[in-house]
Parts: sequence; structure tokens; C-alpha cells
Amino acid sequence: MKILAVSDHESPALWDHYIPGRLDSFDLILACGDLKADYLTFLVTMSRARLLYVHGNHDGSYSSHPPEGCDDIDGRLIVYNGVRILGLGGCLWYHEGPHQYTEKQMERRIRRLKRALKKAGGVDIVVTHAPPRGMGDLEDPAHRGFEAFARLIETYQPQYFLHGHVHLNYGSAIPRMSEHGATKVINVSERFEFEHPAKADRSAEIEWLSGRREEPGPDVFTG
Repeated sequence: MKILAVSDHESPALWDHYIPGRLDSFDLILACGDLKADYLTFLVTMSRARLLYVHGNHDGSYSSHPPEGCDDIDGRLIVYNGVRILGLGGCLWYHEGPHQYTEKQMERRIRRLKRALKKAGGVDIVVTHAPPRGMGDLEDPAHRGFEAFARLIETYQPQYFLHGHVHLNYGSAIPRMSEHGATKVINVSERFEFEHPAKADRSAEIEWLSGRREEPGPDVFTG
């Protein structure tokens, strides 16, 4: 199964300068946040692949103008083509705004998924906006990673942990990919392509293993 992962930057090659057929080879698109809703709608329309997304901290407009034809997996565990995929959007809380969480709130979000994770026997791909703490994050409050994500990796050892939020042009030392145990942590800012050994079936339905509950507190925009 060929997967396209995108985050933070709308690729001109996949939008403004799109050539028909350029997306035909992809079986699944995973979006890690901070992308225009119209961009995601365009990708899912032109590719005919399933598109799964989580929210970035600049995606407050999704509440009134969500991406059309796409599936919101933020706070959910799903199975698609036999691949277990967990979505956890947002970033570490640094000022009042949408889709921001304290460490304790993110810990609670993950804890609510434990039953579904146990039922599924783990997770293969984790899709987030923010990085794990100490794995490609920065020290400023806005781009610090979640310690809860680092513990998630240590506990479940997914094959892939995909994130954005820390743009690759923020510094030459920011890694595109690193390995932590059995997990490849990949910064998919702009776009990243990879193959998963699962057999692709574009007609396959999503199995929703858990629902979503929003966490009250500083992650809720009240301004």
C-alpha cells in the first residue's frame, strides 16, 4: 500500500501546478494538520484514495468548513486495509487557541484509547500534528513535543509515528526521520511518501474502534 503523508505546507506540485494522474499511485493519504481544507478536498478528489486527517493548531476553521470527502480520525483508533491507525491532533498548549492541549489533557486522550488499543492488539501508524518530546521537537513553547507521545512510542512501538508542526526549514538540525526502538518517527512537513506492506483495497471500509471526546480546558477556543 503506497501512502502519501502531508502536513503544514500545501505542495504546489500537488495543487497549483497539479498534473492529472500525479496522485493515481497512492492508496492512502494521511494529513498531519495545518493544511487548508480546500487542499485536502482537492487531494482526495484527484487521487481517489482515502484521506485521513488530524487537526493542527491552525485548523480552527475546520469546525465551519471541514475538508470534504475526508475522514477525521483525531482522537480515534481505526483499522483500514488491516492497518491500525491512531490519530491525535493538536499541539502543546502555549496560548489560548484551538486544538492545544496540556500534557495532562493529552495523557487523558491517550488513556481513553487504551481499551481500543488493547482490543486491536496495538497500533501500526500514529498520526499526530506535534512531535514526541525529544524526537525532532524544539525548545520554544510553541514547538515543544509531548512527553505523552514519547511514552506512547515506548509502550506500543508502532511501525511509524508521523507528525508535522516543526517545519523542516526551521533549522538544519531538524531530522526528517529518526528511529526509536522499532518505531520510525517521521516529520512529514510538506510531504512524505512511503510503502506499507498491507495489501491495498480502495473499496475497503474503515473500522472505527473508538469514538472521540473533546477535552475541555485551554485547548478550547473561547476568544
